[in-house]
Amino acid sequence: MNNMQLTDWLPTTKKEVELRGWEQVDIILFSGDAYIDHPSFGAAVIGRTLEAEGFKVAIIPQPNWRDDLRDFKKLGRPRLFFGISAGCMDAMVNKYTANKRLRSEDAYTPDGRIDMRPEYPSVVYTKILKQLYPDVPVILGGIEASMRRLTHYDYWQNAVRKSVLCESDADLLIYGMGEKPIIELARRMEESMQIPHDIPQTAYRCKTATFEKCEGDIELFSHEECLKDKKKEAANFRHIEEESNRYSAARIVQSVDNDTVVVNPPYPPMTTEELDHSFDLPYTYLPHPKYKGKRIPAYDMIKFSINIHRGCFGGCAFCTISAHQGKFIASRSKESILREVEKIAQLPDFKGNLSDLGGPSANMYQMGGKNKEICKKCKRPSCIHPQICKNLNTDHRPLLDIYHAVDALPYIKHTYIGSGIRYDLLLHRTGDKEVDKGTERYTHELIEKHVSGRLKVAPEHTSDSVLSLMRKPSFEQFETFKRIFDSENEKMNMHQQLIPYFISSHPGCKEEDMAELAVITKRLFFHLEQVQDFTPTPMTVSTEMWYTGFHPYTLEPVFSARTPKEKLAQRMFFFWYKPEERQQIIRELRRIGRGDLISKLYNR
Repeated sequence: MNNMQLTDWLPTTKKEVELRGWEQVDIILFSGDAYIDHPSFGAAVIGRTLEAEGFKVAIIPQPNWRDDLRDFKKLGRPRLFFGISAGCMDAMVNKYTANKRLRSEDAYTPDGRIDMRPEYPSVVYTKILKQLYPDVPVILGGIEASMRRLTHYDYWQNAVRKSVLCESDADLLIYGMGEKPIIELARRMEESMQIPHDIPQTAYRCKTATFEKCEGDIELFSHEECLKDKKKEAANFRHIEEESNRYSAARIVQSVDNDTVVVNPPYPPMTTEELDHSFDLPYTYLPHPKYKGKRIPAYDMIKFSINIHRGCFGGCAFCTISAHQGKFIASRSKESILREVEKIAQLPDFKGNLSDLGGPSANMYQMGGKNKEICKKCKRPSCIHPQICKNLNTDHRPLLDIYHAVDALPYIKHTYIGSGIRYDLLLHRTGDKEVDKGTERYTHELIEKHVSGRLKVAPEHTSDSVLSLMRKPSFEQFETFKRIFDSENEKMNMHQQLIPYFISSHPGCKEEDMAELAVITKRLFFHLEQVQDFTPTPMTVSTEMWYTGFHPYTLEPVFSARTPKEKLAQRMFFFWYKPEERQQIIRELRRIGRGDLISKLYNR
């Protein structure tokens, strides 16, 4: 690590391009995030993936869009195309709270500065590049573009917006995890210098008059119909979610003005070999030297963590992970994981402690359908809600094997699990004695060896009706897991904490539900810290319910707290223990006819 040269990172300036002896760059990537050369950051992954295929790639992180646009001009025109990602988060989620207030920090920017990216970077960056280089193709990717590939509700503008392809005038959009489509795109453009429209996991726009529909296409209600009828917007989403989570999906088409947006089906899940290749690329695991040691909060959070799989089959209604990564788990090999641990151990300030060895959900490694043919026909958005699928392999032993292999390394002191644990998987019993023993052993070892004082879990609510809409298990399961957690701690004379996450104002949640949540969590001796007000984000079931007032799968009405006053009235119940909230909570309980809960909260 101490012998690194500037050329160990992908180039970000003309000087760095010249250091490599290049006269022209093949592909220039623009990112709303700082450039951190690490497999947790999309621009680095795509850049390194293209580099491994022999392409000359440069990254321009957080270009200045307000001045004379020199950042957009400094490397000139690429030989093949520009690529744009708004960053690892939707820029509006990154910029604003659920109350639409500016956040105090941008975690993906040096020193947490909040002024280094525009709103909707996918649109802003594309429009600038199209103005400067109208003949150079622009390809969108990343979370923001992925979640906005079709008509969607935008909470920050309180408006139904068109596909980001239409708003930006980009030439192609890659959704989901982009390694496979970006390689195919670059190869095809190298051959013909034309943008192909048949690559899986891409979306494009064409004139409706020339569009040829194919048998099996799913045609959504048009953008204009969605503007007029919220129920049609809700009905669209069911198709979008189902086709995002299928092995063999249909092509989706939607009319917008005089155009048609076409979303090609996704690639099959990545194989272990393909995923290993992505993680084994020559990352430096460090921010670019241009930042001169400035603090980048997101990097500080993940620099000593290891991602061991992609995908999540939880299907939580408010989450975008399965919409972007898919519900099918792609797992790395033990060898690849150990190679990355060795690289992390060489970082200058590594002290022997891994902060996380997990994934989108910590304990889904190598899990999936036992009979893949059943999976290929399945349209369920969740493999574990409303109950765990009988075809799902829930064996925790491969994950234990990873933990044991990592902990056996001489330079590792502790391995902690910082990702969220699915306790419903830990409580599940298959009837297979060896599998069930493995799950029990995993639970014990997790609590004994891999909790850094506090274990994060996400029950999200206590009301069964709200949890059903969230696609989360009954709160009784959390209580069962808490008893196990407390019992294990007592046996080992440890004093670790279980930290639950909760959400207020989720669709279907009423004040009475929040009041009961307060009573139940008080009974369990929790003073809640990890709480949030529901934030509608593009392309989730919860957002569609919140905006349209209908459940996309049943088209039945669903109540949502929408006004700031309604949302605040729900949120205050999290903090029943604060003296300044007491009188207002008592007044509210009386107003909603639940005065019986006052004595349970305040011993009156």
